[in-house]
Amino acid sequence: MPGPQNKFDRAIWKVVSAITPGSVMAYGEVARAAGYPRHARMVSKAMSRSPDALPWFRVVRSDRTLAFESGTEAYNKQRGLLEKEGVRFIDGKVVAATVDETKDLDELIWGPED
Repeated sequence: MPGPQNKFDRAIWKVVSAITPGSVMAYGEVARAAGYPRHARMVSKAMSRSPDALPWFRVVRSDRTLAFESGTEAYNKQRGLLEKEGVRFIDGKVVAATVDETKDLDELIWGPED
């Protein structure tokens, strides 16, 4: 599918693919890092169109909760995959496995570079 949607999708896929194990990004952070600020609601659809498997489970809501209702199969799957990578949960919110103090603050807030 040529056109702007394809460019958007590819940018989202690149960012999501770069999220390292044990880390998470919010939908808005993914959109912003891909160069499309204020397009958070489109991130999930773009991920679903990827021809390759993406680490979708590393993408969470802006408040660091999972997008699925607690106790559902999808919620349990996402939580289990994150916990396997060392991600912890406190009061239903994701706490990253470790903080890499060698990264600068901009990278931690805004995500990976292009």
